[in-house]
Amino acid sequence: MDGRNKDNRGLILILSSPSGAGKTTLSRLLLQRHTQLSLSISATTRPQRPGEVDGKDYHFVTKDAFATMIHNQALMEYATVFGNQYGTPRAPVEAVLAAGGDMLFDIDWQGAQQIKLSARKDMVSVFILPPSMEELGRRLIARQTDDLDVIQKRMDGARQEISHWAEYDYVIVNQDIHQSLDQISAIMTAEKLRRSRQANLPDFIRGLLEG
Repeated sequence: MDGRNKDNRGLILILSSPSGAGKTTLSRLLLQRHTQLSLSISATTRPQRPGEVDGKDYHFVTKDAFATMIHNQALMEYATVFGNQYGTPRAPVEAVLAAGGDMLFDIDWQGAQQIKLSARKDMVSVFILPPSMEELGRRLIARQTDDLDVIQKRMDGARQEISHWAEYDYVIVNQDIHQSLDQISAIMTAEKLRRSRQANLPDFIRGLLEG
């Protein structure tokens, strides 16, 4: 079973964190654990990197195509990061939620704020913190994907990102990846049991009382 309940609308799970705090690893583990959970694939104007697959890692589009998506209100959120544009196509998300599935968003605080304006009833947001700034820097260096100048920019950006922690529903300090995974799973379970998200509950209660 995939845990999907087509009688109830699905949940938007937003994960945000500074680069290097573990968000990508947690997203991968959540998708493995929760088969009803799908990853929202962003559109981006960023050049495609070696090994990336269009439609799996990102939807790679031109700047003109991205501008058209904005004009047509086809994006739930969008932002410019390090000179490149990123955004979430609306139609795939709506289709998953309507079918009772859940959608995972790996986005920054700007995107989370935009989705909150248009889909607050559907979303729950989680901010992931590193144990310390020193540990964050160590993780960025250990990835061996950026030079020192880029790592310094990411560290500076991390402080800006962390300053928005209070805008999220939940905050997790990622000291142990498996503990953090369990905590996020518990959040998903609790949020899906909210009375307001159980669409078939009134009919069940009515039948219970009349039975």
